[in-house]
Amino acid sequence: MTTLLAFIFVLFVLVFFHELGHFLAAKSVGVRVEKFYVGFNVFGLGLKKQIGETEFGLGVLPLGGYVKMAGMIDESMDTEITGAPWEFQSKNALQKIWVMSGGVIANLILAVVVFAGITLVRGIGEPDPSPTVGSLAEEYPAAAAGILPGDIITAVDGAPVESWKQMTGLIHSRPDEELEISWSRDGEPFSALILTRPTDALVGEEIKVVGMIGVGPVVDVRPAGLVESLGQGLALTGLWIGRIYISLKMLFTGKASLRELGGPILIAQLAGESAKSGFLSLLGLLAIISVNLAFLNVLPVPALDGGHIAIVLVEVALRRPLSLRARMAVQQVGVMLILLLLVVVVYNDIGRLLQ
Repeated sequence: MTTLLAFIFVLFVLVFFHELGHFLAAKSVGVRVEKFYVGFNVFGLGLKKQIGETEFGLGVLPLGGYVKMAGMIDESMDTEITGAPWEFQSKNALQKIWVMSGGVIANLILAVVVFAGITLVRGIGEPDPSPTVGSLAEEYPAAAAGILPGDIITAVDGAPVESWKQMTGLIHSRPDEELEISWSRDGEPFSALILTRPTDALVGEEIKVVGMIGVGPVVDVRPAGLVESLGQGLALTGLWIGRIYISLKMLFTGKASLRELGGPILIAQLAGESAKSGFLSLLGLLAIISVNLAFLNVLPVPALDGGHIAIVLVEVALRRPLSLRARMAVQQVGVMLILLLLVVVVYNDIGRLLQ
């Protein structure tokens, strides 16, 4: 139940803010919004209410949402365009790009605000540079060897260490090897042979196998004010944009596999695990997924926001609008690509469940 509720919460917030961004951007330039839905209204089920010119609805299938604008050729394949001034196609290129960017901008703003809020509550953590153990990962060899929080790592395989960076560098470079780890506790010397666990890690723009024993540094937490928290929110959002870029680059260059992609089942699992760790952890996951949603939507793929923007730019270059038939064909290709991607990620999700 925790996993289900956390999953619904995350998806509802992400979809609502994404579609709200489109809605507000459309209204700001005079585009009529016919429908605003969170979730999909399958078989006529769900809730809906007409308010002014817009039908607001809450669908029973919480896997997305949509804003239907007048005169917009989108996934609904509605071709009714009259040339009225309130239609999307009647707006200039900059206005169209602004409307289609609204969802991405809203998701990025959401991420910044959530990251900032978490920082404001938790403060800013600064890792202690000394080789002092602050935390232990369950089921990793360090805990089994008897290392405790507060212990100081003094040597790795006979090599003295004086900093956390030096210590982790020696361990990371020896995956799946037995190392003699020495540590001190209240002035008493300890030592044990520990087999490092090989773990995939992102190093630069490559996934490399590194050795891990399951220790974390001491983190000194200090309070953060509103301005500093907003700065941290911007920094963390930028950090995750960079990580997503590297991940996609690795995917397209073959350094990462399609099997590593995850879909709704993986999101549900992560949401459930985060919720068990506390509401702030769940909000952190929400912010990370919000950045992912923004980044993926801005890609120039038909049927995504970036695909619509690409069509506008093509029309600007051609100095004429694409034909209705061409735009319909582009949307059909986009829908097929998205459905194919959905099949892949769900297949991966099911595979993980069966492992």
